[in-house]
Amino acid sequence: MKDFKFKINGNEYVVHISNVDGNIAELEVNGTPYRVELDKELKQTKTPKLIRPEAVPATDSHPAVAKTVSPGSATSGAVKSPLPGVILDVLVKPGDHVKVGQRLIVLEAMKMENNIDSDKEGKVVEVKVRKGDSVLEGDTLIIIG
Repeated sequence: MKDFKFKINGNEYVVHISNVDGNIAELEVNGTPYRVELDKELKQTKTPKLIRPEAVPATDSHPAVAKTVSPGSATSGAVKSPLPGVILDVLVKPGDHVKVGQRLIVLEAMKMENNIDSDKEGKVVEVKVRKGDSVLEGDTLIIIG
């Protein structure tokens, strides 16, 4: 489980803790096994595992094109924010016809300007953000029909 080296009153000790179950620890001190009873039960904590949601990948055809939601879903024309940030500029309005690769929004994230481009052709049905709005990763920015 874990190994420790101690120096007590000038004497060196190598301690190997092999198991802790409740308030009983099984360990070896300089190769001699011991079963030690602890005053109170140690709570074993595991290192937390960081789980990040999958980032919205760009399409192969154009690196700056934000991927829309999977086809067949209710909002299949939704252009989502690929990362959290602030809207610097909205370049389209409802009713505009957009082409693949056309710039829709400029998003500032981590002190960098990121272009959000269309990955589908169609008519802008709704613009859900305005200049100055803060958005999170995955927020719907524009719906294209």
